[in-house]
Amino acid sequence: MDVIIIQDTPMSIKEDRRRFIQQMSLLSAASLLPFSACTMKSKKEFKIGLQLFTIRDAMEKDALGSLKKARIMGYQDLEIYGYDPVRTMYYGYKAKDFRKILEDLELTTTSGHYGFHTYFNASDDELNRYVDQCIKGADALNQTYITWPWLDPQSRSIEAFEKLVGMLNRIGERIHNAGLGFAYHNHNFEFIDHEGQNGYDIILKETDPALVKLQLDLYWVCNASKLNPVELIAKHPDRFVMWHIKDMDKVTRDYTELGNGSIDYISMFQKISTSGLQYYYLEQGGNFAQNSMQSIEDSIQYFKQNLQQFL
Repeated sequence: MDVIIIQDTPMSIKEDRRRFIQQMSLLSAASLLPFSACTMKSKKEFKIGLQLFTIRDAMEKDALGSLKKARIMGYQDLEIYGYDPVRTMYYGYKAKDFRKILEDLELTTTSGHYGFHTYFNASDDELNRYVDQCIKGADALNQTYITWPWLDPQSRSIEAFEKLVGMLNRIGERIHNAGLGFAYHNHNFEFIDHEGQNGYDIILKETDPALVKLQLDLYWVCNASKLNPVELIAKHPDRFVMWHIKDMDKVTRDYTELGNGSIDYISMFQKISTSGLQYYYLEQGGNFAQNSMQSIEDSIQYFKQNLQQFL
């Protein structure tokens, strides 16, 4: 505590005495706080995200109306799909106009699923041109990540994964140099065993962690991986910057609304590390109880009531 020098006038004595009392009051109040309140770091504040592929039918019929409804439900952040690279358009809108729509609705988009799989056997020049088009679109929307979301069935052999990791590193470097992040999204086929090898292990081992991040689909990990999401993230805590959160039907193992399925997210989220997590998105690829818009309403309500507290 600073030493208070009291000057020799009646007014300054009163002022210094008042400051001294204030300082001592603050020290006394701080001493009553629990130690954890003084030392623990503030918790991350995540926006509730939605992968728009969930409501692709509604977006096709009425993109603006669907976004308004999603915002009213409580969604704050979006992951997009369906980019038109030739015209730099999303959902029929020029990128700059789509960004204005999002801003007016107080929505953000932090990631996009872009069609890299169609360039799997393209020339380097063709691929580079497409990457640059994606960068242009992502920049226009102020996105953080460009994400590779899918592999065609003919591109899922071990040899294809060995080719894939080289492509991921090159794309990641190009996107990184443009000031954006790059990530790979998994499904179930990455975890298929090929005589003791699988594609996901190759991706983890042979991609540069500084250039290629991972978007972990928790449903597909529960569906197909030998490791559960808690174990997988614990082994590579800083690689998984984004999650997809969706539930699994108890009978068919298809998608279902959050809370209706077999994945115990309450238990999982009490144990899982979020040290590397930056964004998450609720998603349901199909199998809607009523329709896609009702499903995102049901899922966010369950999420808010039961899961959001853990993230």
